[in-house]
Amino acid sequence: MSDSTGLKDPVSEASSVNGTASADEGASFSERYGEVVGKINDTLDQVDWNQMGRIGKIVGIFAAVIVAQILIKGILDTINLLPVVPGLLELLGVVVVGQWSWKNLTTSDKRSVLIQRIQTLRQEYLG
Repeated sequence: MSDSTGLKDPVSEASSVNGTASADEGASFSERYGEVVGKINDTLDQVDWNQMGRIGKIVGIFAAVIVAQILIKGILDTINLLPVVPGLLELLGVVVVGQWSWKNLTTSDKRSVLIQRIQTLRQEYLG
C-alpha cells in the first residue's frame, strides 16, 4: 500500500531512524566514557600517594573531633533536661573560678608568678 501511493510506512521509518540514532549514541557514549576514564586515570597518576597517609590522618582527626562534639552535645542536652542540675553546675563553675582567682590573682606576687608560668608554658609549647 505504501509503494503505490509513494508514502512511506511511518512505523518502519521510525524504527530505522531510532536504530541508527541508538547505535550512534552507543558509540558516542562509549567514546565519551573512554575519554572520561582516561582523564580520571591521568589525574590519579599525578597524585602524590605518599601525602595521602597524612591527609587521611587529618581527616580521621576531624571526624573524631566531630563525633566527640556530637556526643558532648548529647550529654549536655540530657543534663539540661534535668530540672536542678544545670543551675547546680553553673554554681559549681562560679565557685571554681572564684577559688582559682582567689588563689592566683589576689596579690601582685601571685599574679607575677602566674604570668611567668604562662610564659614558660608558651615558650615550651610554641618554641
